[in-house]
Order: sequence, then structure tokens, then C-alpha cells
Amino acid sequence: MPIVRILLVLLALASPALAQDGARDTAAAREAAQAFRVYVEGVAKTGGRPDLTRPEVAALLGRIYDLDALNALPPAQASDLDWLIDWVGAANATFKVFTRYGSKSQSQPDLAALQVNMTEYEDQFAAAMNFMVRAQAREAVSIKLFWVGLAPEQRTRVREKGFTGARSSMAEWILEAVCSTTLSKPANVRLVAAAFRDTSDAWASFLLPKDRPRVIEGLAGYQKQVVDETARTDLAAFAAALQAVN
Repeated sequence: MPIVRILLVLLALASPALAQDGARDTAAAREAAQAFRVYVEGVAKTGGRPDLTRPEVAALLGRIYDLDALNALPPAQASDLDWLIDWVGAANATFKVFTRYGSKSQSQPDLAALQVNMTEYEDQFAAAMNFMVRAQAREAVSIKLFWVGLAPEQRTRVREKGFTGARSSMAEWILEAVCSTTLSKPANVRLVAAAFRDTSDAWASFLLPKDRPRVIEGLAGYQKQVVDETARTDLAAFAAALQAVN
């Protein structure tokens, strides 16, 4: 489990699990993620390569990275955290399945395999990142609402550690995710950059003050590498939102 997932679980520890509209979508995403993994493992046994454009495979990915379902949900609530952890976890696990396909090592990055996959599956990668940026921004809002809603005696050391750790880990994730704005296809670059622009307020209020300058600096570096003017403008808007926080 990635460290940010662990920290979120710690934050929500002992909180009541309330039924949410997103719980059904999360269950469907988990099932689709499992089916996708089974498909990829089956292809690997034959020595072939997964075809992510096959209608049935594309449908699985569409259910995991279901942006329409995410956008149709009511405004974020503190109780969303319970199912959001699972949905984003399934999305992240699936992302690793196809971006790391063919890797010789599971513990160390296989740059050759990663390059092949990023080239062949760029469209799927961009769609996944678009969803992940928006879903984790919603998660950030839910985390803050959860923390604010706790009574003083409920703000235990474990939960405080989870809250601070999640904020710091999200900064690291943004720095990793924003590199996808250097993809080769302009449409994909714009897709991811727009996701950061649209969620900038959520990120700006969630990041720790000590982490914000690092993220802004990282954004400046990627902006110089982005050729598409619309994407550069969107990244600049994201950076401006972070800079505007007092």
C-alpha cells in the first residue's frame, strides 16, 4: 500500500463508515480493477502485450477511471474518505499494472519497459492521470473536512500524524504527477494540465506551507518543457493559486 494510502487510513482510523453515493461506484471500480489485472496477467503468460483499445478492456478502464461518475457526485463530504481511499487505491493499482508491464524488477524502476508502455499507452495514461488528479483533489477536501469536524479530544496523535503526513505525501504525488504534462500528444498534455487547473483551489488550501514552494518550483520547471500554450497557461494558473495562499 503506498504511503499516502496508509496515512489516510490512519487519519480515518475509528471513524464511522457511512453509506455514500460513491460507495457503489467504488465497488464497481474495484471489480473492474481486478478483472483488468486478470486480463493483463493472462496476456503476460502468453508473452504478448495487453491491448488497451479492445472494447471490453477499454470498458474496464473506463469504469475504474469513471470521471463522469466522480463529477456526478454531490459536493465532497468528510464521510467520503472511507470509499475514496478504496477508489483511488484501485485506480492507482491499475495505473501501475499497465505502466509497469514487462518490468524485469518489481522493486526497481525498469526505465526501458516504462518507456515502451508510456509510448504505447499514452492515451490511457493521460486519462488515468486526469481522473487521479481530480479524485485526489476531492480526497484532499474530504480530509480537511474530516479533520475540521473532529472534536478536540478526537484529534489524537495518530490522527494528527495521519493528517500532516497525508498533506506532505500529496505534495510529493503532485510533483510526480505533473511530469505527465510533458507527454508527446498535445491533447493529452492539455487534459492533465486542465485537471490541475480545475482543482487548484483544493490543492492550494491542502498543501503544507513548507511544501508549497517546492511544488511551485517544480511547476516552473515543467512549464518550461511544455510546448502547448494552453497547457502552459493552465499550469501557470495552478502555480498562481498556490502562490496566492497566505
